[in-house]
Order: sequence, then structure tokens, then C-alpha cells
Amino acid sequence: AHTIGVGHCNLFSKRLYNFTGKGDADPSLDPTYAAFLRKQCKGPSDNATVVAMDPLTPLFFDNRYFASVQQHRGLFQSDAALLTDAESQRVVKEMLKGPHKFFAHFAHSIKKMGSVGVLTGNAGEIRKKCYVVNS
Repeated sequence: AHTIGVGHCNLFSKRLYNFTGKGDADPSLDPTYAAFLRKQCKGPSDNATVVAMDPLTPLFFDNRYFASVQQHRGLFQSDAALLTDAESQRVVKEMLKGPHKFFAHFAHSIKKMGSVGVLTGNAGEIRKKCYVVNS
């Protein structure tokens, strides 16, 4: 679902400014894209600025996100992880075979998500910020 929407700079800034703790960028990130992101984000703790998750077609729900991933222009670490093993690389390539492939697979995955038992009442949790984990 990273094909549409935005990410706050502070959620991916470690990839730009201090990936290994030595003030460096994530080596799996395209250097030109990393420079573009550094221009957008004011610094590692910038939680006000947002950047499109899909730099190719940020306002469209389509399969172009996977082209960005192949070009090492995935915004989040989880995007970069799609290129770290053969099976996920195969999926990225499969999604680029045409929009019909992407839409069919996305519909199937949403259907599967819908079959997951939903927690209700005190057993459930509705997050206003998905990146916040309650302990």
C-alpha cells in the first residue's frame, strides 16, 4: 500500500543521516534520491515535513511504486527489504508486469486481511498513529 500517501521525515531519516551510526546514508538507497530527500527534510528529527512514498506517481494508486523500489528509491527500510531476498525480488518484478497483476494481487491481499479475526471491545486497539506501539 506504499503506492499512495506520504511519510514523515523523522520516520525514515535514519536512512539519510545516520544509518550505521557513523553519519552515513543507507548504502541501499539511490544516492540521487537520498540527496533529494535530504533537501526535503530539515534534519533527522523533522516530524513536520512529509514526502511522497511513491516518487514516480505519488497521487495515483498503481504499480509504479515497484519501479521505484527496483531503482532503490523506496522511502522506508521495509521498501528496501523487498530487494534483499529472491522471493520478494520476484514479487517486485511480478507486480511490474502490468497494472492488472498489481490490482489482482492487492485485491486478494485485502480479502485475506479481511478474514483476519478483528479484535473488538477491550481486546482491540484503534491506532491514530500506526507507528506508535503501546507496551
